Amino acid sequence: MKVVEYVITDDYGLHARPAGMLVEMVAKFKSDIQIASPKKEVSAKRIMGVMSLGAKKGETIKLTISGEDEAEAAKALQTFLKANL
Repeated sequence: MKVVEYVITDDYGLHARPAGMLVEMVAKFKSDIQIASPKKEVSAKRIMGVMSLGAKKGETIKLTISGEDEAEAAKALQTFLKANL
């Protein structure tokens, strides 16, 4: 199991565009990937779940990755988060 934590720096938080891009990227991995905000935890493979987090600028999101390609997924997620949030 790998865990990736990231503090959101985007002024709009985790809004529709990066949420959609995140779900699209996560869908390529076989691992189970959960995303958590301070309020709740959902599957990172479901757009409505990711959007429902309502994560805002300054909040920490945590991605928990479990599965056969977890190391590759964790590295890709770290790069994605820095570039898009």
